Amino acid sequence: MVKTPHDSLTILTDIVLPGETNPLGNLFGGELLARMDRACSIAARRHSHRIVVTASVNHVAFNKAIPVGSVVTVEAKVSRAFISSMEVYVDVWIEDRESQIRTKVNEGIYTFVAVDNTGTPVKIPQIKPETELEKQRFEGALRRKQLSLILSGKMKPQEATELKALFNS
Repeated sequence: MVKTPHDSLTILTDIVLPGETNPLGNLFGGELLARMDRACSIAARRHSHRIVVTASVNHVAFNKAIPVGSVVTVEAKVSRAFISSMEVYVDVWIEDRESQIRTKVNEGIYTFVAVDNTGTPVKIPQIKPETELEKQRFEGALRRKQLSLILSGKMKPQEATELKALFNS
């Protein structure tokens, strides 16, 4: 079975409360990471129909502070599926109270593994990207995975088929 990224789309919308902010009145980074992880977890579960565990947080960009009172929307969807793992891309938006114009403020890339009830990894459906952005994220996912494996010592640079240009000069 092949699924699309849209099949896993998860959207969480919430408001930033004073107890979730730092002394400058902006959302704590850890609070944002928790919201992002929850959305990504739901997206991964929707894709795999399995229990999923966070394997890594590969990238998070805190591009703009999120002030108290902001309406925050976290959108996550699976960008690529491997054998039992999947990359989930997450975008974070805030909307202006008056104009309701949405602005992208943060993004992240998480990796989840689908497991059975004993914690053993299980095979998951593949992904067929549809939009241009989904195709770009799908193509980049293998490079990101190989780089992560090299940095963790689980892959030798010469084995990284998608990164040869970086390591062979």
